Amino acid sequence: MKIQQILDRQEIVYTDPEIMGRVPVFIGTRVPLQTFFDYPEGESGLAEFIEDFPHLKTPALQVLEAIAKAMLNQEREVSASSA
Repeated sequence: MKIQQILDRQEIVYTDPEIMGRVPVFIGTRVPLQTFFDYPEGESGLAEFIEDFPHLKTPALQVLEAIAKAMLNQEREVSASSA
């Protein structure tokens, strides 16, 4: 299952043409998902994201869980196809 499918199914993020021009945002906010990914790439890190957006701590952890699940599923598929 793809990361976006997991996020959609768990209702963590959504896109709407009326809200930020269809940019994926955390449900109930206008905080773009990309902001979540930008923090760890910079000096600020995930801890600062949670400090800056404390109401998004649980959704942020759900995003990390979705990414981990998608990576594990992909690894299983690769291992199964090469066996």
